Amino acid sequence: MLNHLWQVFKDYYKACSMGNGTSRLYSALAKTLNSSAASQHREYLESPDPEHLEPIDPKELLEECRAVLHSRPPRFQRDFVDLKTDCPSSHPPIRVMQWNILAQALGEGKDNFAQCPVEALKWEERKCLILEEILAYQPDILCLQEVDHYFDTFQPLLSRLGYRGTFFPKPWSPCLDVEHNNGPDGCALFFLQNRFKLVHSTNIRLTAMALKTNQVAIVQTLECKESSQQLCVAVTHLKARSGWEQFRSAQGCDLLRNLQNLTQGAKIPLIVCGDFNAEPTEDVYKNFASSSLNLSSAYKLLSPDGQSEPPYTSWKIRTSGEYRHTLDYIWYSKHSLSVRAALDLLTEEQIGASRLPSFNYPSDHLSLVCDFSFNNEPDGLS
Repeated sequence: MLNHLWQVFKDYYKACSMGNGTSRLYSALAKTLNSSAASQHREYLESPDPEHLEPIDPKELLEECRAVLHSRPPRFQRDFVDLKTDCPSSHPPIRVMQWNILAQALGEGKDNFAQCPVEALKWEERKCLILEEILAYQPDILCLQEVDHYFDTFQPLLSRLGYRGTFFPKPWSPCLDVEHNNGPDGCALFFLQNRFKLVHSTNIRLTAMALKTNQVAIVQTLECKESSQQLCVAVTHLKARSGWEQFRSAQGCDLLRNLQNLTQGAKIPLIVCGDFNAEPTEDVYKNFASSSLNLSSAYKLLSPDGQSEPPYTSWKIRTSGEYRHTLDYIWYSKHSLSVRAALDLLTEEQIGASRLPSFNYPSDHLSLVCDFSFNNEPDGLS
């Protein structure tokens, strides 16, 4: 089955376009890709060594994005909330970004956004809004869901910004049901190579009730170059829709079992990013909050009591109604890591009456960004 999917992917990758000639952003990047490049992507997993690609300045790329977006409203201002702890760090914080970026095929073909203008979903501009958000916050670790433009957009660009990336698609991506799709969507994990080196990487097809499911996770153990400390990072996207609560719970339990092994029984500090498609009232959330991995949800710290999740991380209007939910989380090992700052969410006024996505914001999910530090850092390391 996987070999068949890989052949399908190679066929579509050879045919994919880097955009029209008027796009300043991609004209300079077209030379980085060719039809033979697909053969280097082993089973969709890791990107090739990017050393042969010329680095690009993030400020210049940000300017390119803004030039493409000149006719759109400016991006919303979001501020970091300082959550300083009593444990000062001798090393720069580790910035982690979690984001379901909305698969292009789903946004245009399946999600039925009733109030979003069709023009706001055009890929040539929407991809620049996504890149602008990433470039604005410059995460050290980037965890994405619903990525269906990995090889023709995110991998070539982010690798030239110093990131190493891994992509793992859904086995039966709904994107493939959409005409003129760009291939399957899946999870992607990027990290800056000047801050981390990869120790171990695992791609997991989640199970539920002893059955393989259509949802996946990527789990990587990284070593921080400044401190030599290890950090385990996971990204996932659980089953959507109401009525599937127990299914999500089973998927979460499977992921927790894998994380227990991969962290050597919670000896390695852990960060889990994901669109869990679950409110805090669901069992899958409760299982993560009470697991032996000693996890806590970072965005609770923005609440007045430090115990409540945000009122929403996704807000959209579909033809079937309006949906306002808290679905996205950054979990972390509370005994090993501290949250030093978190990016505040957009207000209802900023989001506007038409909700998300929009000309201002490219996804129906908000990005979450946190700065972390280790609680116990070894002395004498630089």
